[in-house]
Amino acid sequence: MKKHTVTGAFGFTGKYIVKQLLQKNFPIHTLTNSPDRPNPFGDKISISPLNFDNFESLVDSLKETEVLYNTYWIRFNYSKGNLTFAHAKAAENSLRLFHAAKEAGVNRIVHISIANCSIDSPFEYYHWKARLENALIETGISHAIIRPAVIFGNEDILINNLAWAIRRFPVIPLIGNGSFKIQPIFVEDLAHIAIEAGQNHSNTITDAAGPEIFSYKELIRMLCKNLSKKRILLPLHPALILMASKMINVFTGDILLTRDELNMIRNNLMFSAQPCKGVKRLSDWISE
Repeated sequence: MKKHTVTGAFGFTGKYIVKQLLQKNFPIHTLTNSPDRPNPFGDKISISPLNFDNFESLVDSLKETEVLYNTYWIRFNYSKGNLTFAHAKAAENSLRLFHAAKEAGVNRIVHISIANCSIDSPFEYYHWKARLENALIETGISHAIIRPAVIFGNEDILINNLAWAIRRFPVIPLIGNGSFKIQPIFVEDLAHIAIEAGQNHSNTITDAAGPEIFSYKELIRMLCKNLSKKRILLPLHPALILMASKMINVFTGDILLTRDELNMIRNNLMFSAQPCKGVKRLSDWISE
């Protein structure tokens, strides 16, 4: 059997894709630029570096691959030491990966994108995701593009960061009037959709969203109820929300919320107009 290759098997989405592929007894290979992360799969998968600067190495690591599942991206633009990480660079790296896959003879690519991406978007995240989708289509490789709106699960960012804040602070900032829509999909549902798409042969672009749509205010109230926390929801100007977020970042050593992420929520980009593909309800998962 030809192998199935997943970028980022030790990350959030990639890990769940690998788990389900292993259940189907596919030979699994991963390309990772985080080899020091915990490996929950042991010797069940083979590992190669995700080295975008070495095209020949990328080609070699992708040989004998039936399906490539690409989950690689960056959350926001940032610098670390002498290195700069940017959405434009992530798109360039991904396209290099796609060209390496074509040269290696990969039969199909399943690419995880984002719902509501557009070349005309004012947000770099959405703009470069859209440009990368077009570049993948132009390669001529058999492909499926999966567009989640928001992903939830044990290791997700948005829902867990909100829960973290609700546990610790008596007042929760509300973005505007809190009416912005959020439609999260369970990470295991997303993995299932991706693997199903890998088994098909037609070129497709599919939104991947869950069965529930919440307003931002409803989501916070549901989290408060399940965490048994009575909290004051205080509408704040976006600038004040970002200021508070930056103060929290100092204590946590993490990035709670970026300016773009806040504006993405405000612009109703975190839900899908297409029929939902996910099954697991966020409300049930939080209760559990």
